This record gives sequence, C-alpha cells and structure tokens, in this order.
Amino acid sequence: MACIFSTLSSNTLRFALSSFPNTNLQPPSSHIFFSRPLTFKGLSVNPKNLPAPLKASMAGTNNVVIEVFEQEDLAVSLAKYVADLSNKFTSERGAFTVCLSGGSLIKYLGKLLEPPYVDSLEWSKWHVFWLDERVVSKTHEDSNYKLALDGLLCKVPIPLDNVHAINDTLSAEGAADDYETRLRELVNKNVITLSPNSGFPKFDLVLLGMGPDGHVASLFPEHPLVQENKRWVAFIKDSPKPPPERITFTFPVINASAYAALVVTGKGKADAVHSVLGKSQNSVKLPAGLVSPEGELKWFLDKDAASKL
Repeated sequence: MACIFSTLSSNTLRFALSSFPNTNLQPPSSHIFFSRPLTFKGLSVNPKNLPAPLKASMAGTNNVVIEVFEQEDLAVSLAKYVADLSNKFTSERGAFTVCLSGGSLIKYLGKLLEPPYVDSLEWSKWHVFWLDERVVSKTHEDSNYKLALDGLLCKVPIPLDNVHAINDTLSAEGAADDYETRLRELVNKNVITLSPNSGFPKFDLVLLGMGPDGHVASLFPEHPLVQENKRWVAFIKDSPKPPPERITFTFPVINASAYAALVVTGKGKADAVHSVLGKSQNSVKLPAGLVSPEGELKWFLDKDAASKL
C-alpha cells in the first residue's frame, strides 16, 4: 500500500494514500479546506489547490497548525510553544497575557516547571486569566483557579497581582460583570491591548481544552451563549456539565486573540475532533470549530484524539 510519511516530534506516522480519495494532495492537509494557508508540521498548502467539496468548521483564521503526538511529546512541544510566545511578547511589549482553561491542560503545561523554562522565563511579566471559571470557592475542588494554582502557579514567581481570578464571593452574574470590569481596567492600563479589528480585548495566548461534546471554555453546543457577540464575559446558570453556574469569555474575545491553542487528548474526544477537522456529516457546528483567532490557531492532539482523522 502506498503511504506518505509525516514526522511529528519523535514519531513517524503513516497515512495510507487510499484514506484520502479523489485528491492528489499529500495528507493530512488534503482533507481540510481553509480560506487561508494551512500548515501541518512545516507543510504549507495553498487553499486554491484544495478540492472545493472539502470543508472544515473553522474559517477566517490566518494560519492553522495541526500536530499529533504521543502524550509525553505533546507536553514537551506545548511547553516550548508557550515559552516561545512568552519570550516574544515580554520582549516586544513587556508583558505576556495568557488565558487558561481547566481540565487536563494544566497537567500538560507541567514541562514549564522544568529546565530550561522554569529558570529562564520572565514569570514576573506574565498576566494570567481564566477563559472560564466555575462559580465556586477558590478552595473548592471544582475551581479552575485552584487547579492552576496547585499544578502550576504556586511553583513559579508570578506576582499575585498578576493572577486575575474571579471574585468567588459574587453570584454568577455578578462575577461575570466584575471580571469584565477588571478586564476593561487592565485595557486602560495597557496591560491588555484591544483588537483594532473588533474592539475586543486581544490576549497574547488563549489555551483551550475541548470536551467530548466539542465545547470550549463554558460555551456548549447549541447553547445561546455561543452566539453572544457583545459581552466580553458572560455567565451561565444551566451548564450541561456540572457545576451549573459558571462564567466564560465569549467567542469575540477568544477570537480576538493573537494566538490560540487547542490541547485535546484521549479517545473520548476523537468523534468531536473528527467533526471539526474531518469530513464529518455532522450538521451542528461544534463550538471548537468556531475558534478562529486573529493570528495562529494550533491544535495539539495525541494519537488517540486524532484516531478518526
């Protein structure tokens, strides 16, 4: 069987050419259509060379990169990616604004706590935010803040004033309003920039996970908040996933970012990954497919999550 080889990190994956019918393009880029160039580990494909019937959920992103790894290699690559962006933005503008999610993301950021990064990054210039948060006490096991604090933030010298957690004494609505107010104050202080294209806050990097249902942050499939286009921070009281009360950045904020990364692992996510990146017949556009930053979007997939592509 004819195969094409794509070297990803320390792995070599084999893609059967018969898996990509009706095209002479080199996979895996051949099964995804974008309005702008797609890069797959150094391979750049011009959209005009792609067959018209092939589509993907994402649109408008300047550049999309998809990488598939063994789990250990994923963590190594993710750490380098974050470190490189930290160095870029701290050098260019004296600050690095990064937005975290919950779930397994913090575990995969663990390599930042090892040499060479733990001693070389300018942690004092980091400003940390949360894409979404559960409306619970900061000490509660469901708190994304606690997850990040225990797994990362308490182990690096980021100033306390640069860690921007929600006010956990307020209601969901009050916490969302308060968080948006604080973001606007940081815009006024030039800590956060505004996108000249949309007028929404432009974070340097947003780090997203994805649920098995394709949700990102606390933006769930077919939920009205997916369509919210005015608020920076919204609240939800009927989350399909417990706990029910949360706050979340809206898509205009997520998509105003300079860089966005989706870190997705496990066989339980394979169907949703296929729905977003593959030739799915799913008529429902999953939230993960709506992530479209102004700069680069990068997918970090393990082999299990990518198994249906």
